[in-house]
Amino acid sequence: MTRFQNIFFCGIALLGFMVQSQAQDINRRVEFGAGYSGYIYFGDLTTNNFGSYETYQSGFQIHGSFILSPSLMVRTNFTKGSLKGDDAIYQKPAFRQQRNFNFSTPVTEIAALLVWNPFKSNAYNGGFSPYVMAGAGVGFLKVKKDHSNFNPGYFLNGPALVQLIANDDAHGTPSTIPVVPVGAGVRYGFSSSLSVYVESAYRFIFTDYLDGFSQSANPKGDDHYQTISAGIIFRPGGSLGGGGGGKKGKFGCPSVSY
Repeated sequence: MTRFQNIFFCGIALLGFMVQSQAQDINRRVEFGAGYSGYIYFGDLTTNNFGSYETYQSGFQIHGSFILSPSLMVRTNFTKGSLKGDDAIYQKPAFRQQRNFNFSTPVTEIAALLVWNPFKSNAYNGGFSPYVMAGAGVGFLKVKKDHSNFNPGYFLNGPALVQLIANDDAHGTPSTIPVVPVGAGVRYGFSSSLSVYVESAYRFIFTDYLDGFSQSANPKGDDHYQTISAGIIFRPGGSLGGGGGGKKGKFGCPSVSY
């Protein structure tokens, strides 16, 4: 084989390697996940600032991520579940049983998040790895509220409350809302391809009508909701790590391992 032919074939082999290596690199930077989610409502129909765990609802999430660096990745989330709040489940304070407001709604959410891994272990993710995340998205609701069992005679300002309920009814409920999810989690990698995770994300939603009540309940703050999720993550291409080599390949070209 002439020197020109050797150079030509080496060039072809190098070009093929570069294309293959780039495809492998992109493949190894992509991962997919799915998990079970619990939905917790924060709003006017709760008795504390920690949410209504008594009306915990189930859902799921699926997500895809692209690794930007050892510590950062971008993630697209699709979540679906439901939220519920009910005055009647609380014995104290006593007015809850008499006010008797309740609501429920399905929730579908699409969001993009930036995920930060302080251990900089995105390249492999073996063992335990904590992370924090934040992003923005949009949620879709179909709120069903009910105040049919409200007892105005129990309240000193009952007639005024009736008017405030009418005001809330006239305001209506949102069907589409902006969401800002902020959360944290931890994952455990069994291998370069398979991990499990547990995480929690709190949603800021900038409306006090998630539950359909504001003026007649507590107009001083917005409603929110939280998810607690557990699931699996699969990375098709495996680890991003690799090494080099100095062996000669076909046509006497130097071989390079990923």
